[in-house]
Amino acid sequence: MESEIIFNIDVMLAKRKMSVSELAERVGITLPNMSILKTGKAKAIRISTLVKLCEALDCQPGDLLEFRRGDKNE
Repeated sequence: MESEIIFNIDVMLAKRKMSVSELAERVGITLPNMSILKTGKAKAIRISTLVKLCEALDCQPGDLLEFRRGDKNE
């Protein structure tokens, strides 16, 4: 298993009682692109998008992103 970055957008949405569509609108990205971020299928994220996510969810980047170390033995 490779190391990866996990997006915890679902957790923050639940804490803020906000829908995915509302977040997408506040951040200014399309719902399909928000879904890509939410499911962790994004290959990259702009810092400006991360800033807007943090503003919309009133959180820190560390609340949204989590690093998971992969298995070194592979």
